[in-house]
Amino acid sequence: MKDFATSDDPGVQAQLDRLARLSLPQGRLGLETIHALLARLGDPQRRIPPAFHIAGTNGKGSTCAYLRAMLEAQGLTVHTATKPHLVRYNERIRLAGKLIGDALLAELLEEVLDAGEDLAPSFFEVTTAATFLAFSRIPADACVIEVGLGGRFDATNVLEQPAACGIASLGIDHEAFLLQEEMGAPSHPLARIAFEKASIAKPGCPLITQSYPPEATQQIVKIARRLKVPVAMRGLEWKARINGGLIDYTDAAGSIQLPLPTIPGAHQADNAALAVAILRHQRAVSVTIDAISDGIVQARWPARMQLLAGGPLADLAPGRAVWLDGGHNPDAGAALARHFSGDAPLHLVIGMLSNKDPAAILAPMAGKLSSVSVVPAPGHEAHKPEDFAPHTHLPVRSFPDVEQALLALPPGGDVLIAGSLYLAGEVLHLNREIPD
Repeated sequence: MKDFATSDDPGVQAQLDRLARLSLPQGRLGLETIHALLARLGDPQRRIPPAFHIAGTNGKGSTCAYLRAMLEAQGLTVHTATKPHLVRYNERIRLAGKLIGDALLAELLEEVLDAGEDLAPSFFEVTTAATFLAFSRIPADACVIEVGLGGRFDATNVLEQPAACGIASLGIDHEAFLLQEEMGAPSHPLARIAFEKASIAKPGCPLITQSYPPEATQQIVKIARRLKVPVAMRGLEWKARINGGLIDYTDAAGSIQLPLPTIPGAHQADNAALAVAILRHQRAVSVTIDAISDGIVQARWPARMQLLAGGPLADLAPGRAVWLDGGHNPDAGAALARHFSGDAPLHLVIGMLSNKDPAAILAPMAGKLSSVSVVPAPGHEAHKPEDFAPHTHLPVRSFPDVEQALLALPPGGDVLIAGSLYLAGEVLHLNREIPD
């Protein structure tokens, strides 16, 4: 499966093959296994540099990218843990600014897999343990760690005293895991999502958030009060708005003006502002306003409203802009609709996992599309054309791959390839734009 990827390095491939045989035991939730695995490895999560732990439904990856860029603009060395990978598994672990090398990756995975063989750990638990081992052994000034699924039971939630925790935008996603009925958990869907995400909060560590509807806000405040967590929520402790091509940011320390991100999408200003708020509400590292400004401009995040460069795939649609976005939920669809707000023709090439809602992208884009082409989501069960047809007035065409879809586009208009990060990874691979 694409989750586990392949490698040209035989040592890495041998460990990826072992990873591919792992799965989450049916019905097992909790942090007991990751704690047991890390204990056997000497609890490396307790010996890493100051960590920024970021959760959210949408925007958490971009927020991590801004944090990393701001910290590096300050001249600091930064470890980052992000997910999923798009092309190479190595993308999940970045050490002092560079993707982990194959030799070290193979060594760490083997060490973790050998240590936990009888524990039946999951793919994500092994990956997290290997990440913390690497972070504990390679010097750096800070770590930026993205939560995977949810927060409460995510393997990264073994962190005990992060420098700060952040929560990006909230929305409904991964319903099968995050909305299971559970005694004591909120029944309202968005409140439950907030409950899961805010459960990364740790006593005494600042928690910085966006603004949310009341039902989500109440859950975050409830958890924060119980844990005695200082909260900085947008609209209360900090504010940000776009004004004349700049971000006007204000908190208790004062007001500053910052540049807009170069990553496309109006929502990126929100993600950048959250990263600013996180850095201004923590005390572990010092970052100047100049470094924050530089980081906003310098940040990059592949497969999120990415304009493809010329390459073997993009060249199949000559004279057109080919955009790539891995979003697959309603919030992502709304962000796409805001970006493509003009009247220019736009052709959608979509591949979406069968457990996602086909309307998530098509409904917000209604009236903006000139054609809809459906392709597989590599390595996964995906929606068929007939699943998309009820959500658009346009004919829905099917193609065996994205190359054939691009070659068959109607004349005129740009292209958006969207619906799945697995598809996005395949597109970057085919266009030879490998994340580095």
